[in-house]
Amino acid sequence: MNMLVCVKQVPDTTEIKIDPVKNTLIRDGVPSILNPFDGYALEAAARIKDQNPESKIVVITMGPPQAQAVLKEAIAIAADGAYLISGRSFGGSDTLATSYILSQAVKEIEKKEGKFDIIFCGKQAIDGDTAQVGPEIAEHLGYPQVTYGLEAELKEDQVIVKKETEEGAELIGVQMPCVLTFTKPAWDPRYPTMKRKLMANRAEIPVISDEELTSIDRAKIGLKGSPTKVKRTFVPQKKQGGVIIAEENAEESARKLYRLLGDAGIM
Repeated sequence: MNMLVCVKQVPDTTEIKIDPVKNTLIRDGVPSILNPFDGYALEAAARIKDQNPESKIVVITMGPPQAQAVLKEAIAIAADGAYLISGRSFGGSDTLATSYILSQAVKEIEKKEGKFDIIFCGKQAIDGDTAQVGPEIAEHLGYPQVTYGLEAELKEDQVIVKKETEEGAELIGVQMPCVLTFTKPAWDPRYPTMKRKLMANRAEIPVISDEELTSIDRAKIGLKGSPTKVKRTFVPQKKQGGVIIAEENAEESARKLYRLLGDAGIM
């Protein structure tokens, strides 16, 4: 079983700041972390490998050279290898351009690693919250997809995915190769071991540059290849905490709420 996990290095959203002039994220001095949903996707792949020890997990990310840190973190957790997709012409790519670049990178990496049976992604990145890249990768590659996964296991020639729905969950069987995106399940991702941390520190991360992706259509990448245009970005103003009403019963709570709304001039 050959598995690929797409991860992203994101700013810690509790520390996020916006440049008021450029309307872009201020990343200087802001700690970066592994996107939490990608961590769930990596754990899902690792659980399949636990049951199939001969399996291989490769992780990729697109970003600047410092994004190697998140790849080494993934190796420390469960991955066997990693690739960094990096190039100046990729800068400013929206989700459509990013997914296109990643799909082309997958084809390039498969020349070295072999065909991937399953591509795992987090359902969304916490710095964008679009939930578009995973499904778009599937479309670019022409693969079936299951989104909002909670669990995945192999059964003969299929992957059985437990998918979160508004009503609860459902089981879906999907043929390989396929793309799966993961949301927050009932379990937590495993922690790195000391042995794997040492292995990750020694790991060499190959970089696939924009020049190496010779088959890529330059009109579909970067700012020029991105149909999404961001007009304004801002951080919501923090508001004071609300008032919790917890009287002895519902009637008393309703009376107190009525009094508070009256005092505030709302009613």
